[in-house]
Amino acid sequence: MGGRQLASKWLKTEALLTDPEVAPYIPETRALNRANMQQMLGVYGFVVVKPIIGGGGYGVIKVARSGAGYSITHSFKSSHYGTFHDMYNALLRVKVKRKYLIQQGIHLATIQGRPIDYRVKYVKNGDVWEFRAMVGRLAKQGLFVTNLCKGGNLLSCREGLRRSLPRIRSAAKRNEMRSLTRKCTAILEKHFPGIGELGFDYGLDRSGKIWIFEVNTRPQ
Repeated sequence: MGGRQLASKWLKTEALLTDPEVAPYIPETRALNRANMQQMLGVYGFVVVKPIIGGGGYGVIKVARSGAGYSITHSFKSSHYGTFHDMYNALLRVKVKRKYLIQQGIHLATIQGRPIDYRVKYVKNGDVWEFRAMVGRLAKQGLFVTNLCKGGNLLSCREGLRRSLPRIRSAAKRNEMRSLTRKCTAILEKHFPGIGELGFDYGLDRSGKIWIFEVNTRPQ
């Protein structure tokens, strides 16, 4: 089992989609091409485009329909385009030279307008999997990715849930995240024997629904 194969977001997503209990937690994900982009923007209004291989928020781009046109955002820069054709050609120029996928855009719960997501670290100790960390990652002002290398802030999972979704019981959501982590790990172990450390990136939307954004096999 090559590490590169396991680094592929596509293969991990496909493995998780085989489970009917886990599949509803996964945002719609497709290969990057013009037709898929046009259709997904039509349905979701915005999407996130990311390299199939690569982590740490590297190369991640947000594409949105905005008013009459389209926008592309990567790191702090946003550019606007009048037509789909112009936007898509610009996207092909800004993305790094890798294969990409398109993921349904999720409107994350926020704290003072800054999106928050969660990293759950799950590690195998002998024969037993253990939770090592559950943290909230608050995006830097004006950024849509929360990766810490991009200047986000860390807070406890409990505090992040309490402050971003005050009407939802944070203990119940933490339990749901834990049970989802266990379920996904069992599926991934079956498909990719020999894994010993996983980092799950979860987002909660404004209604409190949990989404699985990514599973990292070599978590930072």
